[in-house]
Amino acid sequence: MHRKTSAAPDVGTSPVMQELYRALRKVHGTDAPALITGESGTGKELAARAIHRASRARAPPFVTVNCASLPTHLIQTELFGHEKGAFTGAHQQQIGRIEAAAGGTIFLDEIGDLPHELQVNLLRFLQEKVIERGRFHFRNPC
Repeated sequence: MHRKTSAAPDVGTSPVMQELYRALRKVHGTDAPALITGESGTGKELAARAIHRASRARAPPFVTVNCASLPTHLIQTELFGHEKGAFTGAHQQQIGRIEAAAGGTIFLDEIGDLPHELQVNLLRFLQEKVIERGRFHFRNPC
């Protein structure tokens, strides 16, 4: 019999974890968005980081956004940025987190908490790679 010397020798060897590893290998190396679902605390961000590390986008940034933690009135600007003069106090252009992740990975945690109108903008970005900042449209190099 082989003695296990690790402090946690069985971590990651269960059938459920093996199924997860197979699913992760399927998306490694693709440029397609991946939807990772699960209860809070189940390791969705760890799975996203594993996909990022094994992808062609591993060198550029890995940007995490907890959508539930952003105030409703700031979500649009946080995700998509804004142009100079778009609102009072917008003294300069600001890129959003999606653009900051260009060429890398953006992990949107609690995406279901986004207001529906922002989900539409996000869907447009995913389909067409277009960022909308007010009346301006930008093609994102993601």
